[in-house]
Amino acid sequence: MPRMPRDVSHKNLCTVLSKYGYTITRQTGSHIRLISNCMGHEHSITIPAHSPIKVGTLNNILKNIAAYLKITKEDLVENLFYN
Repeated sequence: MPRMPRDVSHKNLCTVLSKYGYTITRQTGSHIRLISNCMGHEHSITIPAHSPIKVGTLNNILKNIAAYLKITKEDLVENLFYN
């Protein structure tokens, strides 16, 4: 089982999420809004513009995305950060 990365910046997260069709739609203050339509319906997430993103916050973001993609969080972590 892959470990949750500890040093992910908001720029890095936005870049790796583009694999699943996420694009930045807007930024308000220190929050960035991304939207994807890869599963046939729109899914939006908000990530903090921090470097690094706190592990608990990153965990919640990835759980939300994994639920949208209908895959496990572990598979998502492996696909995003270890492939």
